[in-house]
Amino acid sequence: MVALALLLDVMHGATVRANIIATLIAIGANYIGYRYWVYRDADAQTRTREITLFLVFSGIGLVIQNAVLYALTYGLDMHAKSVALFFTMVGIGVATLFRFWAYRTFVFTRSAEADGSAEGAVAEAEAILADSHSKHARAAAGTKKRVGSRRA
Repeated sequence: MVALALLLDVMHGATVRANIIATLIAIGANYIGYRYWVYRDADAQTRTREITLFLVFSGIGLVIQNAVLYALTYGLDMHAKSVALFFTMVGIGVATLFRFWAYRTFVFTRSAEADGSAEGAVAEAEAILADSHSKHARAAAGTKKRVGSRRA
């Protein structure tokens, strides 16, 4: 938003073009954040595929975001800087929903090996819980038998 605000001051009347430039800056920062923080455990062996899909879906998000901005700015004929920033936030919100879904579904996927190890960990945890549950059930049954035999 800072880049957009500065660009709007420099590029008078070019709201959509300023937003496209600001969005391209954000896409570069987003890739670094997604790759090395949010999805750092994703399969690093498919980096070329990942970058290609990231750029494709980011481009689609850029079009969505700017379509919303264009429709609101020129459709409502409101060109003030504060209005442009607000409309940009609306466009970012719509495009972010799309991008999050696309990145999570297609771009930053886990490898089959990672999925297998996760399934193995889940199976191991379930086995531990089942074993613990059966031990507690036997202990509870033994306590009931001892209490019942004392009453008789």
